[in-house]
Amino acid sequence: MNTPPDTNEAVAKPGFRTGFVAIVGRPNVGKSTLLNRLIGQKISIVSSKAQTTRHRVTGILTNDAAQFIFVDTPGFQTQHRNALNRSMNRTVSQVLSDVDLVFFVIEAGRMSDDDRRVLEVIPADAKVILVINKVDQLKDKTRLLPFIDSIRGLREFTEIVPLSAERGSNCDALIATATGLLPEAAPLYQEDEITDRSERFLASEFLREKLFRLLGDELPYGIAVEIEKFEIEGNLRRIHAAVIVDKAGHKGIVIGKGGEKLKRISSEARVELEKLFDGKVFLEVWVKVKSGWADDERALKSLGYE
Repeated sequence: MNTPPDTNEAVAKPGFRTGFVAIVGRPNVGKSTLLNRLIGQKISIVSSKAQTTRHRVTGILTNDAAQFIFVDTPGFQTQHRNALNRSMNRTVSQVLSDVDLVFFVIEAGRMSDDDRRVLEVIPADAKVILVINKVDQLKDKTRLLPFIDSIRGLREFTEIVPLSAERGSNCDALIATATGLLPEAAPLYQEDEITDRSERFLASEFLREKLFRLLGDELPYGIAVEIEKFEIEGNLRRIHAAVIVDKAGHKGIVIGKGGEKLKRISSEARVELEKLFDGKVFLEVWVKVKSGWADDERALKSLGYE
């Protein structure tokens, strides 16, 4: 999944387009769901909780006309509470300075102050498609057009596309609209590549998603995943992972009574990883305490944050 593109094999058709597209928005507007829907496979983790996506995740879609290199960013944090939030915001700003197109994602019927703050971060000269997600959840569909009219004046959007990432409705229209906005260029990746992220990274993300989903409201804020060993033996992957918590009292929350919670988290992560890697996975998971890691620049760097 992390194979460098072979430019000798990447065929440049006349008029073919290739470009980098940032998917940005406040937390929990459906950016990761949209990325997974567009490339047709789950590579970015999804949760109803804010801050699920902490890293820059790249997905690749290649069709007959274009190659989209999508960058799913963390939700921009409007409260700079610690080094982790500052790291996430740096990631968003770095991505926005170096892409060909921006998908600015909001929820249908809702344009909050946090949405406006994210919009202000997007460079004034950037080409921006306003993606209005979750239109399927809008009970009164007659509200959609007045809502669109109410936000047209916030900036000069290149296009406005309402859709449902969850259901996949109108996502094809988004791709068709965006294709002509990419520069003409040869593809950078092979047609069957869907991400430039390593299997090791994807393993940590899928395990972190299960922590978010299965711990629910008990989820400790200061939680992360560190892959300590990743070995491939034929079609088998041996993965040793540590769940990092901020406080000793959080360890029991993750492990659960009799170890049942951690066992379920590990089991469900393993099943999804076997689907992703199309092979057997041996996954061993334990819990470690690293006090203050979310506000420690060195700890963040060791965990892969930029």
